[in-house]
Amino acid sequence: MGEVAADGGSGDGTPVIRRRLLMVSTNYAPEHAGIGPYATQIAEHWARRGHETHVLAGMPHYPSWSLDPAYAGVWRRTEERAGVVVHRRRHTVPPRQTALRRAAFEASVLAHGLLAPPAMARPHAVLAQMPSLAGGIIGARLAARWRVPYVPVVQDLMGAAAAQSGIRGGDRAAALAARAESYALGRATLVGVIHETFVDKVAALGVDPARIRLVPNWSHVPSPSAPRAETRARLGWGEGETVVLHSGNMGLKQGLDVLVEAARRDPKIRIVLLGDGNQRAHLEELGAGIDNLDFMKPVGDEEFPDVLAAADVLAVTQRASVLDMSVPSKLTSYFAAGRPVVASVAAQGGTALEVERSGAGVLVPPENPEALLAEVRRLGDDPAAADALGAQGPRHVEAHLTRAAGLARIDALIDEALGGPGT
Repeated sequence: MGEVAADGGSGDGTPVIRRRLLMVSTNYAPEHAGIGPYATQIAEHWARRGHETHVLAGMPHYPSWSLDPAYAGVWRRTEERAGVVVHRRRHTVPPRQTALRRAAFEASVLAHGLLAPPAMARPHAVLAQMPSLAGGIIGARLAARWRVPYVPVVQDLMGAAAAQSGIRGGDRAAALAARAESYALGRATLVGVIHETFVDKVAALGVDPARIRLVPNWSHVPSPSAPRAETRARLGWGEGETVVLHSGNMGLKQGLDVLVEAARRDPKIRIVLLGDGNQRAHLEELGAGIDNLDFMKPVGDEEFPDVLAAADVLAVTQRASVLDMSVPSKLTSYFAAGRPVVASVAAQGGTALEVERSGAGVLVPPENPEALLAEVRRLGDDPAAADALGAQGPRHVEAHLTRAAGLARIDALIDEALGGPGT
């Protein structure tokens, strides 16, 4: 299967090889949180470099876990976005998470993806974004059918997440998920992992450590552009009040009850929950009557960095039972915003390690509102110290988490899977 030089170049004089590439990712644009932005930026990067790029994706639904109205009634659709051919397939969208509903979701993604694969010529390689179990299996099966390299990128492991989720039937779901992950990963040419804490877990699923490559995520949002004071005034945040903001998915794993309780205990601190998810209604009910607790719907990509930068403290939280190996996408966005991070997470997980590595935040025990409030008050009382801590975030992004570096690592992964650049 031949490859030809693209019309353009890499920008450094190196010829670019035109390939046909398929990505399998349940999440994709217009989804703006979680894995979707990374999948989108990889695919659009490939298209810009002259590759014929296809994506097999689901219907937009995350993080609200409700179908995007623009796709109501759509069973299958092929569309072009920024030079990428996106093949959409219908699946269930469970508004509430149980083991059974999650299994039905994965099964529907798997069945439709295998029954109606993308109508395209044989690709040179297939990349799949996991933790989607269905996406991993689909990628492995399609690559085997075409006899081309298969490269999954592990953003998270569903088996570990299910075991820690606290949802009914989680243990059985975890065992089934681990079997599916072992199947998908065991058939890979190479396996990418976004954090070193995944290496041992992936190896335990039967993958030779020699086939595992580190491909960290990057900061996928631009730097803030509007003055903080201007954004705060627009949002109605007082000049003298301390604002703590959490952005992203509101799910069981996040354990956001701790922020609701923190707001209840200290009326002087404004807690803002920005985003959506299957726990939002529960959190709104739990926080009814708390005047200093605000819920914000997701904002546009252009506004998002300015909203983050307008807060005094950015929060990332997880339930005490969660030992999260992954690094949530919100964290790279937090670093780019230049505000201090308070991480209410287990000290041994990937989130904690990345916060410590960045120097841009502090750790507190999970599900401990008093410990969280103590750090928030300390930072609120010392703006200079808060600014100095937050300033470490953009430095960390520039040194380690740039989009260019992240995309180059993905390109190198595909090159290696194909036997080397230009082969």
